[in-house]
Amino acid sequence: MTATKTLILASGNAGKLKEFNQILQPLGFDVRPQADINAPDVAETGLTFVENALLKARAASRISGLPALADDSGLEVDALAGQPGIYSARYAGEPKSDARNNQKLLEALSDCPEGQRTGRYWCVLVYLRHALDPVPIIVQQSWEGEVLAHPRGAGGFGYDPLFWLPAQAMSAAELPAEEKNRLSHRGRALSALVEALNAAGGKGAA
Repeated sequence: MTATKTLILASGNAGKLKEFNQILQPLGFDVRPQADINAPDVAETGLTFVENALLKARAASRISGLPALADDSGLEVDALAGQPGIYSARYAGEPKSDARNNQKLLEALSDCPEGQRTGRYWCVLVYLRHALDPVPIIVQQSWEGEVLAHPRGAGGFGYDPLFWLPAQAMSAAELPAEEKNRLSHRGRALSALVEALNAAGGKGAA
């Protein structure tokens, strides 16, 4: 890519915006938040992470007339048949609250013994060249772990204090930020997106 290409991020999360810019600027993208185009939050009515990410990216691209990027992510717990899944951010209802979500998860797993509390974070990224793009770039990556019986650590967000990483012998909330960004579902998805955009070459910025 030679010229800088504006890309709308279908999110208002400042942390995500900074992270995506750091990764995608070397590829020629200037990532802008959806607030720059006055795009409202989209109702996430899909039944999968992919559907919800597509809904958000398509709306941002349609309003802006520009390429758009959206992510959808959450925690899937095996003993709960995949819950909280796509409802991870609002598992305990509105208004969204990490503390209440974590408490509800602990209650749901109260009778589940150690060793059977396996689960994983998922992150899906969708890149659209335009609102009617028939072949969006879609990547998805996971991060395997287990759900603790008690929270540990003060870092991270969401379910990180309950997400135990056996290989690191600590929770996601105890990981140094750089290591978390390297290991996490979002970090892996971003790496996969970069590979896909590089493979697409000029088409990715069309």
